[in-house]
Amino acid sequence: MTEPEAYRAPMRSRRDDVPPESSIRRGLAHGVCGFGGVLEVPPGDVDTAVRMAAADHDDRLARRIARFADVPDGAFAWTRDTDGLFWLGRLHGPWFYDADPDATAVDLVHVRRCAWQHRPVLPTEAPGAVLATFARGGRNFQRIHDDGVGVASLRIWAR
Repeated sequence: MTEPEAYRAPMRSRRDDVPPESSIRRGLAHGVCGFGGVLEVPPGDVDTAVRMAAADHDDRLARRIARFADVPDGAFAWTRDTDGLFWLGRLHGPWFYDADPDATAVDLVHVRRCAWQHRPVLPTEAPGAVLATFARGGRNFQRIHDDGVGVASLRIWAR
């Protein structure tokens, strides 16, 4: 069995007018993980979303969407709330565009289903690679490149 991948999923809008906790709260409550980049017309598939994102925003968002859609089912997603607590989830299902007005309001529209644990993970319990990745800051969804972070996440998931 191969070690599951783990990702840093800040779930924060890139827009400064969106309070960070609103996107995180929505993601946890609705069982999704993702990021922003509202498009004028809701795309029906990921290829259309990538083309539209490149035209409406930039190539970086387009590449981010494509990479996110390619993350394997079962991969771990780590996010951190505004209280500094970590949340562990597992991605499942394909990318979709959430055109719900509440999703667009908090700029959490490029999403995948995510089964989040029901309780947060304290910073003292989180793998060191997760802490280091979040300490670098930023708002991008990104893979955590560290030997063992998937196994450590699996242990926490099994509790």
